[in-house]
Amino acid sequence: MTKAALQMLKGVGYLISTLSVVLLAIVSWKSASQSPLLVACLLGGAAASIAGMFCRWLTYEIERRQEHK
Repeated sequence: MTKAALQMLKGVGYLISTLSVVLLAIVSWKSASQSPLLVACLLGGAAASIAGMFCRWLTYEIERRQEHK
């Protein structure tokens, strides 16, 4: 597998993970919406998960660009 294909696969994997977080948050919203604390935890947890995936993807991109220099 080429490096470009691996990069594409990583990107697709992170998009799928992000979509799964959003879908799980949607499913959980009904019961969480009954408590402001649960809403904050749900939104904070989803945002933290997506931010973590973005940071991992960003490190791969930075490494890839450094290799091309």
